[in-house]
Amino acid sequence: MRVLRSAVTGVGGFLPEQVITNEDFAKTVDTSDAWIVERTGIRQRHKVDPGMKTSDMAVEAAKVALAAAGRDVSDVDLIIVATTTPDMPFPSTASIVQHKLGAPTCPAFDVQAVCSGFVYALSVADGFVARGLSKCVLVIGAEAMSQLLDYSDRGTCILFGDGAGAVLVEPVEGTGNNTDKGILGFDLRCDGSKVDLLYVDGGTFESENRIGKIRMQGNQVFKQAVQKISQAVEAAVEKSNLSIADIDWFIPHQANQRILKGVAERLGLDEAKVVSTVAQHANTSAASIPLAWYTAVQDGRVKPGDLVLIEALGGGLTWGAAAIRL
Repeated sequence: MRVLRSAVTGVGGFLPEQVITNEDFAKTVDTSDAWIVERTGIRQRHKVDPGMKTSDMAVEAAKVALAAAGRDVSDVDLIIVATTTPDMPFPSTASIVQHKLGAPTCPAFDVQAVCSGFVYALSVADGFVARGLSKCVLVIGAEAMSQLLDYSDRGTCILFGDGAGAVLVEPVEGTGNNTDKGILGFDLRCDGSKVDLLYVDGGTFESENRIGKIRMQGNQVFKQAVQKISQAVEAAVEKSNLSIADIDWFIPHQANQRILKGVAERLGLDEAKVVSTVAQHANTSAASIPLAWYTAVQDGRVKPGDLVLIEALGGGLTWGAAAIRL
């Protein structure tokens, strides 16, 4: 049986030049490099330069992904941007990216699932490609999380960074089994009863003319993360007719090194298979998975033919996982 699969053919990333170290935070809040590293694994994060917007970072990451796939912007027929920090409430950041890239007239829209946004967006791209509706899709995760931080709250301001990552998704023919190249299986979930664990306390209906700030019950999010991420990973692997032992690389959302370790231990994954960039990038929300993916491609770890597993959990609570053969 021949089936149409969605293959990731190019990966790109972009980080702003400005770097904020743990020592920089120690000058303004009650914290230290040792305290931050012990609890999160983070050593530094990047911050958008003045005048730079989420769409600008998205465009740069998209250019790298297109070049990696050997495609021109004129080939693009769908743009999906996962972001929780859009340039403006509307129009979508994706439509702004389309214009800045010089892409042809095509569908372009945003997906908002916070840190899970990239996994959600990739599942949408898979639907378009697998139905034969799109042949060259840009899926971008881009965030300017620094714009949502309360720099007097040491529990949140140290955790987040800015950046963008992108993948190009194109159709390939497969046989319908787990040896195929492409996206093999997804599992996406949401529990809206836990909104109060991680949210932004401002916005259109919450306050006039005020950008809200991130509020988080860190201990509760940690407890939810390890359990729920593991469940989604196991479900995605099962839907792909695979086992955890088949996985070559685990590319998780880069929230906290302790969460990464906890999930790997719960799943029985060799820690050497876990791609971690949290120390250098911190939590870049929807951008974290494609940024980590790009890093691992650049340094030669992740190669064509490898089976990768991605996962994320974010505000909502939303979470999900996907198995992909490169």
